[in-house]
Amino acid sequence: MLFAITCTDKPNSLELRLATRPTHLEYLKSRMADFVVVGPVLDAEGKPCGSLFVVEAADQAAAEAFAAGDPYALAGLFETVQVRPFRMVFKDGAMV
Repeated sequence: MLFAITCTDKPNSLELRLATRPTHLEYLKSRMADFVVVGPVLDAEGKPCGSLFVVEAADQAAAEAFAAGDPYALAGLFETVQVRPFRMVFKDGAMV
């Protein structure tokens, strides 16, 4: 089942994000088989201010565990994290 995970960084936390990024990327590399799409959300200046993940997980608990295990989450970067079931309708210009 697919889940959309949306994370919003705490205000003024870009330094924490940058310091934690290498560990975050290693975590993501270890979980690549679970991803549909993953990347940062950007502010008006083009700087990261959150994260978006669409992941394949067995259930809500597994998706929440994925989000909680992210080094960004463990470092206290996120102000909010939402994990919701997701249904893909279009991908790569085609209806699925």
